[in-house]
Amino acid sequence: MSAPRLTRRRFWTTAAVAGAGVGLYTWRVEPHWVEFVRRDLPVRNLPPALDGRTLAQVSDVHVGPRVDSDYLVAALRHLSALRPDLVALTGDFVSAVGTERVDEAARVLEHLSPPPLGCYAVLGNHDYGERWCHPKVADRLASRLTDIGVHVLRNASRDVSGLTLVGLDDLWGTNFHPEALLRGLDPAAPAVVLCHNPDAVDLNVWGKYQGWVLSGHTHGGQCKSPFLPPPLLPVFNKRYTAGEFDLGDGRRLYINRGLGHLLPVRFNVRPEITLFRLVAA
Repeated sequence: MSAPRLTRRRFWTTAAVAGAGVGLYTWRVEPHWVEFVRRDLPVRNLPPALDGRTLAQVSDVHVGPRVDSDYLVAALRHLSALRPDLVALTGDFVSAVGTERVDEAARVLEHLSPPPLGCYAVLGNHDYGERWCHPKVADRLASRLTDIGVHVLRNASRDVSGLTLVGLDDLWGTNFHPEALLRGLDPAAPAVVLCHNPDAVDLNVWGKYQGWVLSGHTHGGQCKSPFLPPPLLPVFNKRYTAGEFDLGDGRRLYINRGLGHLLPVRFNVRPEITLFRLVAA
């Protein structure tokens, strides 16, 4: 029997069905298909007590009208079941004009069980409200996160069992003042920096710091065709998409693809929670 002839009508019908399938996948499937990425995080002079411990990074949850809170809660409960030792939250907790989503964000994050070594956070640009210029929104959010046991680092550092965890406020917000903090770091001390926007790594503010910088912000571009860069990236340095980057001066950058989204579509850029195994470099 001969194969059916591919008519113009059959071609366009097939193309329409395929296009609808891809559209449904990018809208309903991939935005909620979380990938738990496991990788090592080598840290110089890491205290022996932290060798092999797990640092989990969650970024860009974007609690708001476009992200299903039940999806976020399920992802955080899954993370809790994996029992990380330390959790880093790298900004953009809400998508809102003002403070209207702050309490909802706190309710969502309460489903993340407190890890043994603590939960630490930095703020992102969306955490400053409309046009990223409302410090009272950021202050309110930071206060609510503190209420539920999250340590918010706003150009500040904390000692975590011998590891210095440094948190920078957002580059696009109104409180980005990292110079004194970074230049005051002991270059030999084991440290990890949390910084929402990866563009900050290109600024001349880092002093002699050599180590990891954990960021988010880009969502990996959300949609990426094979062999082509993402068409939309909210960074000046278009090199900074997702994953690991060697900055060439002793610093290494890791960009998390984020758990939430701004537009409810993803293609070839699954949402991510990263599970880093701390190891001595």
